[in-house]
Amino acid sequence: MKDFSYFKNLFSIPEGMIYLNGNSLGPPLKTTGNVLNDFIENEWGQELIKGWNTKGWFSQAKTIGDQISGIVGAHQDTIIVGDTLSNQVFQALTCALKLNSKRKFILTDNGNFPADIYIAQGLLKLFDGKHQIKVVEPEEVLNSINEEIAVVMLTEVDYRTGRLHDMKQITQKAHEFEALTIWDLAHSAGALPVNLNDAKADFAVGCTYKYLNGGPGSPAFIYISPKHIEKVEPALFGWHGHKSPFNFDLNYVPSNTIDKMRVGTPSIIAFSSLKNALGIWDEIDLQELRKKTIILSELFISEIEKLTSDLVLASPRDPNLRGSQVSYKFDFGYELMQSLIAHKLIGDFRAPNLMRFGICPLFIDEEDILQSVKIINKVLDEKLWKNYKNISRAAVT
Repeated sequence: MKDFSYFKNLFSIPEGMIYLNGNSLGPPLKTTGNVLNDFIENEWGQELIKGWNTKGWFSQAKTIGDQISGIVGAHQDTIIVGDTLSNQVFQALTCALKLNSKRKFILTDNGNFPADIYIAQGLLKLFDGKHQIKVVEPEEVLNSINEEIAVVMLTEVDYRTGRLHDMKQITQKAHEFEALTIWDLAHSAGALPVNLNDAKADFAVGCTYKYLNGGPGSPAFIYISPKHIEKVEPALFGWHGHKSPFNFDLNYVPSNTIDKMRVGTPSIIAFSSLKNALGIWDEIDLQELRKKTIILSELFISEIEKLTSDLVLASPRDPNLRGSQVSYKFDFGYELMQSLIAHKLIGDFRAPNLMRFGICPLFIDEEDILQSVKIINKVLDEKLWKNYKNISRAAVT
């Protein structure tokens, strides 16, 4: 395991900028530009259509999935990459509901990312009222699992507060009641140790543009437990998911492997960036990463606690109960965050009043944390955030 300072030097972050927003969009590796240029000039530019075979483009959805499997504790041949996270949620949820069609409820919590719930709401309109969504508080999930639940669908790390669900405990309880589980790893993959095999998760999905640093809109992934792969039927009968896509049969026959979850032609340019970003993970010990994350986040919180301010910690105080972000409530959180960004400290804001700070040791160290708190103290003490009280909110907060 290399010292974390080694990894910090691999990332491209503007001079003087402190980036506490890897939980929303990871920064690029310094090599990304060269990799993309090389792809355009020497793969796409030279091979043209031949690249699907000569450069292995067609198989990348699977080979990149196998790279990700090592990061999330999954067996090889259980993850496919491509499409958006919302598409992958749709695929996982339809598969799970078909497997457990006699049950009525999808159980989730109000800390689940709203987009996942939107997908469920839209999907259920296709099921003619046979199913319902049950939304509870995060703390109520475990006690809400019963014989009526078809699927437990949760984001492992609450996007608002960083609260961390116990995947293994919840999955075990779900299986006791013959319910299935879908885990959204958007705020977990690359941030903390995940072991889908050990947890016996049924399905999982995740994005690659946060802690995996694949780039804005980089493709999402879907995991299916080996015990379900042959049985599940995807809702989207995609060309690339066909058993023999280049036979061009008019009738759909799904692959009997994880390839059945492929839909259409993926972005090979995006794959190029993602492959490059995933290349560093052979050198990263996720247990050590987690330890360092806790050290840095505890330092951040303890230094904030020394300030005289109206910031209210929204994340669990116990570091073992939160992921890799720290969130604070502040009545004028948007305005305060804009002022911090102007002072070269980037976090983000989530309505109605949450400021989120991602703590990623791959490109953040102790000095960054201490400097961040100094900036926060200055903006609060001098009330500089008031300069932003009358600004219109940007489309992306």
